[in-house]
Amino acid sequence: MRQKHVPQRTCVGCRQVKDKRTLIRVLRSTTGEIEVDATGKKGGRGAYLCPKRTCWEIALRQRRLDHALRTRLTDAEMARLEEFAQTLPVAGEGED
Repeated sequence: MRQKHVPQRTCVGCRQVKDKRTLIRVLRSTTGEIEVDATGKKGGRGAYLCPKRTCWEIALRQRRLDHALRTRLTDAEMARLEEFAQTLPVAGEGED
């Protein structure tokens, strides 16, 4: 039997290819708003990040999210995303 296709995406922070389900999607909506898309189904341009604080810090510090979302993040948007990143575990915590 054929195996079911599992969608893959690349983390903007660490550049590793992983299952889409395991990543968190950041979205630039059609109105230009930046938000974390918990469902992964909202319309707009998306970028994916691992659920690890280090990936988020790299993506924000090196402005990789700006490039992936094809926009320039404002200071307020950066602060909101950094705040979200603080709720995530540091790389290595809770991993096998």
